Amino acid sequence: MAEIIIDDKSYGNVEVPPYKHAQNIYKRVLRAFRKNQLIHLGYLFSRQEQKNLHTYKKGGAEDEIELLQMYIDLGEKLNFKHQDAIKLKSTIEKTTDLAHTNLNITKRLTLINKKQLSKNVESTYLFWDIENYSNVTQMFNQVILEYEIEDEHIYIAANPDSLYLKKREWDAELYDFGKTLNSFNFTKCDHGKNVADTILLDEFKKLNIKNSNVFMMTYDRELKELFLDACHLSNNMFILSK
Repeated sequence: MAEIIIDDKSYGNVEVPPYKHAQNIYKRVLRAFRKNQLIHLGYLFSRQEQKNLHTYKKGGAEDEIELLQMYIDLGEKLNFKHQDAIKLKSTIEKTTDLAHTNLNITKRLTLINKKQLSKNVESTYLFWDIENYSNVTQMFNQVILEYEIEDEHIYIAANPDSLYLKKREWDAELYDFGKTLNSFNFTKCDHGKNVADTILLDEFKKLNIKNSNVFMMTYDRELKELFLDACHLSNNMFILSK
């Protein structure tokens, strides 16, 4: 984390990836801002590179996404236009399998319901929209094992279509950890109104959890907001931010 200081004025902090190219771009943006020069995506990628990033690239673009996130954060702190970077980052996440295979979850876990973490928690729960975030290995290594979440405190739901398409993949990954979907509180949903996110929200409300860490793992903005509304103030609620 680097503090943005320009002409002895602090503009806050930003995460700078730990490699020379990213650090050079960071310095270049600050230098351009100091000189009141136009800041643009060309600082990060050539036009051809930007074009290439719109096409599928298996397991790639991790560095590019980190650079874009740094650029976006700088744009927010320094108030320069960066909507094109947001759009490009979103495109990359949709056209590569990076977002769901190489994503560092721990960097993107965000405490959403309070400013200060409550330390005296009694337990930890995971509510996992597996259709929306489907990488099992990442979830185990960076959340379930890291925070020692017990099987009976993990709630997962999936619709029939997703089970048909992805169950074999999920089973294979779960096998590496000695688990199956039925190791947890897993619900196979119906079509129509009985969808995965509704099931997860209903389970959360019924449990009436207090004094706990609650992980809501999804990219669905509406579901995050519904969980936040239902979350007791004594809990620490974490979401997966982009």
